[in-house]
Amino acid sequence: MADVATLRFLGAAGTVTGSKYLIETDGHRILLDCGLFQGLKELRLRNWTPPPFTAAAVEAVVLSHAHIDHSGYLPRLVREGFRGAIHCTSGTADLLRVLLLDSAHLQEEEARFANRHGYSQHKPALPLYTADDAEAALSRVVPHAYGEHFTVVPGTTALLRRAGHILGSATVELRVGERTPVTLVDSGDLGRWDRPILRDPELVAEADVLLVESTYGDRLHPRDAPAALARIVNEAIARGGALVVPAFAVGRTQELVWTLRTLEDAGAIPSLPVYVDSPMAINVTEIYCRHHEDHDLDMKLLMDERRRPLCCRQYHLVRTPAESKALNAVHEPIIIISASGMATGGRILHHLNERLPDERTTVLLVGYQAAGTRGRSLQDGAQRVRIHGENVPVRARVEMLDGLSAHADREEILRWLSGFRRAPRVTYVVHGESAAAASLAETIRTRLQWNVQVAEDRALVPLTR
Repeated sequence: MADVATLRFLGAAGTVTGSKYLIETDGHRILLDCGLFQGLKELRLRNWTPPPFTAAAVEAVVLSHAHIDHSGYLPRLVREGFRGAIHCTSGTADLLRVLLLDSAHLQEEEARFANRHGYSQHKPALPLYTADDAEAALSRVVPHAYGEHFTVVPGTTALLRRAGHILGSATVELRVGERTPVTLVDSGDLGRWDRPILRDPELVAEADVLLVESTYGDRLHPRDAPAALARIVNEAIARGGALVVPAFAVGRTQELVWTLRTLEDAGAIPSLPVYVDSPMAINVTEIYCRHHEDHDLDMKLLMDERRRPLCCRQYHLVRTPAESKALNAVHEPIIIISASGMATGGRILHHLNERLPDERTTVLLVGYQAAGTRGRSLQDGAQRVRIHGENVPVRARVEMLDGLSAHADREEILRWLSGFRRAPRVTYVVHGESAAAASLAETIRTRLQWNVQVAEDRALVPLTR
């Protein structure tokens, strides 16, 4: 009797958030990623809607990496009855402790703020999950080394390879079934080649079924990011105000600081006070320095020389709320880097609330801004954004810098796909907005002559023939 295995897309199909793929094989259930939906309200509401599976019936989760759109539903899953193992790399395991607890704290804080100011439609406003739920999820994490084969459920093994996206990020290979095994490969979020700090993505040779992300599948990244950043910094100085950067605490903050320091050393920008106003980013930077298995050669050499590659010359770590609020009194040119990267929550909201009305301010968006987020509204030229229940006028200059993206662009995705020795039986394009996913699918179909489909949300597809 042949193995029977299916795959169901329960997120990151038609959107870039909520990565969640359910695999069922011979009575076993595995989740590949377990992310939160972000952005548009109709997506965020799905975080509160019971998923089309029973949490207690899921036996294991395999994570590609720690970003909240791939891991942030884990505490809720545990709260709803999940009691299995959460498999990931060692770097991801360390980052999860920071990210999940921070996510829980933000949700608890937002619920308290909404109740205090009465702007929630729910009475009382409740968090999706708590810090206790996050701790319960963290107790189930099982770390693995890159290249280590391990059993996920009876009859299914996994292998994690470097994806080069953030620390600990991995492509996931699942070998499903014993009698007629099928190899499923998920790209996770693919990183880029020849970037600072992290090693390049590792190629994969074979897959029967392939999931490939498409966040930037319809475009190319600019190759002059350092020069563009230097221009933005120097123009911000000339305007006389602050440069405010909503930046993801994991990956983007570290590469941004690396690049600013490189520009300082080259004399391309003056040395400005740089404030990293994110306890999470501060903790993450320390984790980045510890995980030598992910370091590229330049990072390794600097660490071996006991230099501090992830700090600027005038570098200030802002840990307490009081220290964060004190930045409001600084009116000369400074750089404030704070989370979240899409301005959906966290301390960045207070800085935007304070400085968006000031025409001397420059706001720099350095990463992907999902539809429905404040960051996307700023990117699209909104004249007002809503923060903590109030409409805040946007008089600041808003700049975009795509070149620091940690996501592979179209040609970098194709470079990774070139590692396969034969075409997968079927390739599903995931983790992209509709236009990007459709464009990448057409590119793969035209250039590689592969059987490729854009994944449909909630669709159930066979893994076995």
